Amino acid sequence: MTTRSVEVDGRTIEVPRWDKVLFPDDGLTKGDLVCYYQRIAPTMLPHVRGRLVSLQRFPNGIAEAGFFQKEAPDYFPDWMPRWSVYVHEDERHQPQVYLDTAATLVYLAAQATITPHVWLSRVPHITRPDRLIFDLDPPEGASFEVVRRAALDLRATLQQLDVPAFAMTTGSRGLHVVVPLQADAVFEETRALARAIAEHLARQFPERYTTALRREERRGRLFLDYLRNAYGQTTVAPYAVRARPGAPVATPLDWRDVQRPDMHAQRFTVRTIFRRLAQKPDPWREIDRRAVSVRSLHNALQRHGINPSPEDERR
Repeated sequence: MTTRSVEVDGRTIEVPRWDKVLFPDDGLTKGDLVCYYQRIAPTMLPHVRGRLVSLQRFPNGIAEAGFFQKEAPDYFPDWMPRWSVYVHEDERHQPQVYLDTAATLVYLAAQATITPHVWLSRVPHITRPDRLIFDLDPPEGASFEVVRRAALDLRATLQQLDVPAFAMTTGSRGLHVVVPLQADAVFEETRALARAIAEHLARQFPERYTTALRREERRGRLFLDYLRNAYGQTTVAPYAVRARPGAPVATPLDWRDVQRPDMHAQRFTVRTIFRRLAQKPDPWREIDRRAVSVRSLHNALQRHGINPSPEDERR
């Protein structure tokens, strides 16, 4: 298969198997993936720069099983940014890639990384998240309407706390609701806050939502998933491509988008996202300017009678 070179940020990146079809139902090739990430980089990078990344790679395309890769392989070029991360399970440090430039995104796409999954913190302060996230997926057999309603209910709760909230399709099944933070606390604190907010909403609408960790206890209710708020956990990057037919894209939304009855998790794709951005600039372009301190969020919860406490993982 053809090998081509791409010039990005003053670097020449070799793209082997340029014509390799990664999305067989759509005819999209590795070259198409590389071109997508090169073009989306100016919009995507403000959201992912400095974030450690777990690579979801599909060398033979999405018709075959892919794999996740966290540790940076030795063959990655020296200019790829790396950070030494302590891995508790292995009791050792390992080098992991973090995103910083368009060249980084393009090189990873050249390695058949369809989806980059990123940390909620940024280098060098990797123990201090600048995002708090809720992952909302429909219960088995439920429609996307349930997810939209959950996102809007969660936003209303956050508005009562005077806390900004941002929404994004995951490109897979659901929506993410994100609160920007000032990176002034550790994950244990932000996870406790996320859990407290989720439990508060579940108490308000016990017939709709749950925070039960055991699936058998959820009984058809939507799980308000706050569990990604932890050191080393990752979430799909804004504007990342998903390994699904149609090549859907995880897309930031404004709240009018969420209110649309025809909105769904795979609404935008690599073939439609640039038309959307031409009509509507990135809804998250001001997200970092609206970041709140963890202390102010904690105080807002307490004023509403919500008392965050460390999570007991044994429940």
